[in-house]
Parts: sequence; structure tokens; C-alpha cells
Amino acid sequence: MLVDAIRAEGFRLTKNRTALFWSVVFVPLLSVALGALTSFVLKSGQTKLLEGAKSPELAEMMSRATLDLASAMVSAAGGLANPLVLLFVLIGAATLYAGDYRWETWRLISARNSRPNLILAKLTVVAVLALAAMAAMLVGSLVENLIRAGIFGRGLIFNLSGEQVGQFFALSGLSWLRIVQFTMVSVLAAVVTRSLLAALFVPLVIGVAQFFTPQMLGPMGVMPDAWLSILLNPGAAHDAIQATITRAPAAAALPAGLVLKAWTSLGLWTVVPLAGAVAWFQRQDLSKE
Repeated sequence: MLVDAIRAEGFRLTKNRTALFWSVVFVPLLSVALGALTSFVLKSGQTKLLEGAKSPELAEMMSRATLDLASAMVSAAGGLANPLVLLFVLIGAATLYAGDYRWETWRLISARNSRPNLILAKLTVVAVLALAAMAAMLVGSLVENLIRAGIFGRGLIFNLSGEQVGQFFALSGLSWLRIVQFTMVSVLAAVVTRSLLAALFVPLVIGVAQFFTPQMLGPMGVMPDAWLSILLNPGAAHDAIQATITRAPAAAALPAGLVLKAWTSLGLWTVVPLAGAVAWFQRQDLSKE
């Protein structure tokens, strides 16, 4: 029964070309276009910019050093859950979660399957949608790096080590979890309010509020690594875990126990909204939907 529900939700999503475009295609296209434009602009003023360049990243971008595509892909995997991806994947997720309320189709399909299965099917399709968006972003990053290499005349190599393979899959998995977690508030908002707009905007409002929690809690004496701060901010939890995976210099300065707090935060922000949505949906009257 769950498999049938997943197939039905997947079929419906494949017919929604607008949601697929904005959730999967738009951000990679925008990233490639902006990356190519930036490279052309930097190339046109390369001499002057190199003379006054104070940023190592800018100098490296404009250099003629060989570009390692393997390292570039690992770096791209760490940025798959950036705010733009979260925002535009949320468009497709909100459409899936709240579409049956908007078109008043819940009452037509709820009699053919259990209510938990219907919600879990939507979640499964959103998880696949997140994977598709991530794959498109990786392809876009590859194209962007190839364009940059062509503009600046850089050679290309692909030197992939076993450690980089592990980092790539770990970072990709973490990014996927963060995207799915971000959409969990959307499913809860959709079920409680029966509104597509709420399913779209409530996660955005909460996400912005979470970003500013360190500034709000600091004056109260709550440190950024405290349980309360991490539990309220899954974005910071994601960043802390990512730092340990990449073995960034900042990871050595992370307080003891922060990774445990981070995993707990991501887990709770994933499971609790979903459990709330399923519980609310079980009790919901759909006779007028």
C-alpha cells in the first residue's frame, strides 16, 4: 500500500513541470550563469585585480594553476544545502504536502490507503526530489568549473583519493538530511493550516528566526554551543557536523559534545514535525476537502 502511494505521488510530481523546474533546474542554471558571468568579469580586469588582490580565494580563482575537479566536487557537495537550494526545493515540497488541500482531493484518495502511508509517500517523494536537486547542483558545479577553467586557461586533473570519496558521500548525505529536515516544518504547517502558502512561508519564517537565535540568546547568557542554542538552530548543527567531516581548522576548536548536540538537533527537527503531522492528519476531518 505504501509503495502504491509512493508511485502515485511520484507520478503526480512528474506531471507538475513548474514545481520540477523551480525545485530542480532553476538554481543550477542560475549558479552556472552567475559563475560564468563572474569569471568573464574577473578575466576582463584580471591584471588590475591581481595587483590589488588581498583575498587568497580571488587570487586562486584567477590563477592559471591546474584545477582539480575532484576537490571541486567535494567542495560542491558541502554546499548542496545552501539557502537557495533549501528555498526552491521547498517550493516542490510545499506543493506536494499541501496540493491535496488546495485541489480538495484528499477525500478521493484517503479511502484507498492509510493516512500515515499517504503522508509517508509524500515525504519519500520529497526525499527523492531533494536527491534530484542535489544531482542537478553537482552537474551545475561541474559545468561552472569547466567554464572557469576555459576562461582562465587552466588545466584540468581529476585526482580522487579514498578520503575524498568518503568526504563526498558524507557531505552529500548530510546535505540531503538538511534539505529533508528543512521541509519537515512544511508538512506540519500544511496539515495544520490546510494552506499552500503556510506550507511555503512558515518554514521560511522559522528558518530566518533560527539563523538569528545566537544573537537573540547571547544577551541572555546562552552560549552558541549550549544545548538550547543548538536545539533551536538545526542550521548551526548542520555546520558543526560539516566542519568535523571536512576536518576544517574550525573543527579543532569545537567544544566537546557539540557533535552529539548537533545530531540530536537535526534528528528532533526531522522526526518531531513529521510525527506531529501524522498525528494531526490521523484526527483530521477531510469530508469537506
